[in-house]
Amino acid sequence: MSSGKREGSLETPTRHPLDWQSEEFYDEAPLFEELERVFDICHGCRRCFNLCNAFPTLFDAVDESATMEVDGVPKKVYWEVVDHCYLCDMCYMSKCPYVPPHEWNVDFPHLMLRAKAARFRKEGASVRDKLLSATDTVGKLAGIPVVVDVVNASNRSKTGRKLLESTLGVHRNAPVPEYHSKTARKRLAYLRDIDSIETRPTSTTRGKVALYATCYGNRNHPAINEDLVAVYEHNGIPVTLFEKEVCCGMPKLELGDLEAVAKAKEINIPILAAMVDAGWDIVTPIPSCTLMFKQELPLMFPDDEDVAKVQAAMYDPFEYLMLRHKDGELKTEFKNSLGKISYQVPCHLRVQNIGLKTRDILQLVPDTEVEAIERCSGHDGTYAVKREFHDIAKKIAVPVVNKVKRSEADHFISDCPMAAEQIVQDLDNYEPTNPMSLLRSAYGI
Repeated sequence: MSSGKREGSLETPTRHPLDWQSEEFYDEAPLFEELERVFDICHGCRRCFNLCNAFPTLFDAVDESATMEVDGVPKKVYWEVVDHCYLCDMCYMSKCPYVPPHEWNVDFPHLMLRAKAARFRKEGASVRDKLLSATDTVGKLAGIPVVVDVVNASNRSKTGRKLLESTLGVHRNAPVPEYHSKTARKRLAYLRDIDSIETRPTSTTRGKVALYATCYGNRNHPAINEDLVAVYEHNGIPVTLFEKEVCCGMPKLELGDLEAVAKAKEINIPILAAMVDAGWDIVTPIPSCTLMFKQELPLMFPDDEDVAKVQAAMYDPFEYLMLRHKDGELKTEFKNSLGKISYQVPCHLRVQNIGLKTRDILQLVPDTEVEAIERCSGHDGTYAVKREFHDIAKKIAVPVVNKVKRSEADHFISDCPMAAEQIVQDLDNYEPTNPMSLLRSAYGI
């Protein structure tokens, strides 16, 4: 089970703020000095060899070098290591014994982020990488009526996927999301009309929730938000929408475009903070978006009071339901059992250190068994859709795929719909299901 303590350590990891606004942060000389220092520590430890492809890339390069030490590794390999890091944070939160407060002060993910940011400032990004991270722009264009049908049809056709691969480098077999012109925010627009509401606060929740729909939940998988609203309203939790929202910034963070992250923050945070001031808690349906507000923005803007305010009010949807349940405010009269569920726990949910709340809520349903798989899906933002990384991403997902196959479960779920789509590609007789959809089915609503 995920916890705040690292394996083999009695101390909780401490995350230092990201010094991204200093010039030294982008200076190549001190950057490479720090890369070599941390790589040397990683080479001597090697506990993270099975987390992603960044570490095998580094360790193989060391073993094949003339010195068999980091000083023999060509600097171009450093960038290969950086490219294979998709900022899942699992090495920091679960494996590395040298993270702060240890004196060696190793923060591998944020060092990789620093390298990505330095390269982005110097070189920019490819057209493909800019498009993949421009979720709002692409989503708005692809979601235009008539256009949406053409885009979805092209993405489903072999010819269209071959063209996408040859022109943009998006692997022809990678799962790409369907777009909807009737977005979640359009479908749920009636929620904005809430005037007077009755709430049942608990010791840890205020009993009413503002829904940050997210790019994916809004334009690609609106049913996730519809299911969340149905479950929350069934449990007497009023839900509303924000007046406006833009992408949380996670895709731009992964690209190293920190200025774009800051611009998104300047739009989102005042709106979210105002709702917190008005007495609302916040939930998002996608773990990466929740993590952005819970961890990354607070580390980028440690002195911003509104960022801290939003961080304190931000919840994973099942975390929120479990907090309500502890105070007797969750309905447990279920109409349908769910049978056996195979559940992949996304990395960006695990590193939130809230425990397995999705599993715990679903196991309240009678005659329901949930087997949690705490391994990476390999999808990881845009990593798996890129032509040069797709096969590696599929290899990372193999342990999850094999465990699901052996489980003979009735359902396969993941809190991250993109992770679910990646995994079910190699499974027979399974559809990618969101856990909130299953919970709604259990309630029979």
